[in-house]
Amino acid sequence: MEDGASDVDQQQPGDVRLTGFAHGGGCACKIPPGELEDVVSGLTGQRHPDVLVGLDGGDDAGAVLVREDLAVLSTADFFTPVVDDAYDWGRIAAANALSDIYAMGGSPITAINLVGWPRDVLPMELLAEVLRGGLAVADEAHCPVTGGHSVDDPEPKYGMAVTGIADPAKLLRNDAARAGLPLTLTKPIGLGLLNNRHKNTGEIFPEAIATMVALNRDASEAAVQHGLRAATDVTGFGLLGHLYKMCRASGVGAVIDHTAVPLVDGAREALRDGFISGGTRRNLEWVRPQLSSAAGISEETLLLLADAQTSGGLLVVGEIPGYPVVGHTTEGQGVDIR
Repeated sequence: MEDGASDVDQQQPGDVRLTGFAHGGGCACKIPPGELEDVVSGLTGQRHPDVLVGLDGGDDAGAVLVREDLAVLSTADFFTPVVDDAYDWGRIAAANALSDIYAMGGSPITAINLVGWPRDVLPMELLAEVLRGGLAVADEAHCPVTGGHSVDDPEPKYGMAVTGIADPAKLLRNDAARAGLPLTLTKPIGLGLLNNRHKNTGEIFPEAIATMVALNRDASEAAVQHGLRAATDVTGFGLLGHLYKMCRASGVGAVIDHTAVPLVDGAREALRDGFISGGTRRNLEWVRPQLSSAAGISEETLLLLADAQTSGGLLVVGEIPGYPVVGHTTEGQGVDIR
């Protein structure tokens, strides 16, 4: 190395494995749900008259009434690298942040970038690729990116704060589920397993990337058009964790047919080979007291259903044509796996 040259001067963008700079990957690096709820428990119960959806229901975005026919939605989501390709990471993070707006039945209208970057370690050209990926997905969503905020951070992080709008009478909410309705899941699960395998081996899974960068816009619009009222997106707390949060907020139970849950290609093999993240194991332990399982349901099946997703699909109470039904809501409490 020449005198005065830094490590970042010697790094070529194509040589960098971004996932190696993060302790976790994607939404699997979230603070565990039980710990997070303990932290925010004292902050719930805000009684501002214009708040339609706040912290109380653990929903995907906040909703504030600004006009009788207009609610403003607000959310932020960012995470550490989930794949090594900078452009793909940017696309995945943007789709994941926008998903919170779609999960509420809204449309995104503006976004700003959120960046943490180890500027003395990673080339700035890589950051430009991350931002370019985020912009590409925001363009697809017809959502202008109007600025952002960055900090020098020892661990790379990227995401967006997104503002959206919705009809307050047609919001999709965590606390609006009713018993006796189908449960629709709009993307396959198993993304966390494949992301963990990618982080450990460098193997690339195109179907997983395509799933994560896909917007939840069409599914959201279909749910609103069909008059459905309850939904959430499936991200870091896994299918079981997000389903339980929705059931708890709505005062209903649920049954999941594990054979009907779609899997991304390669997920079952990654499960077999042990690529299970710590976040997934924490998800299962958090929700386990609320679960009941039919005979023959294995621990591996429960871990798969608890797999920490990144930019997963919508879990909707009600049927949306063209998407698989994976169970139904019930009277009572808890989640039954069959």
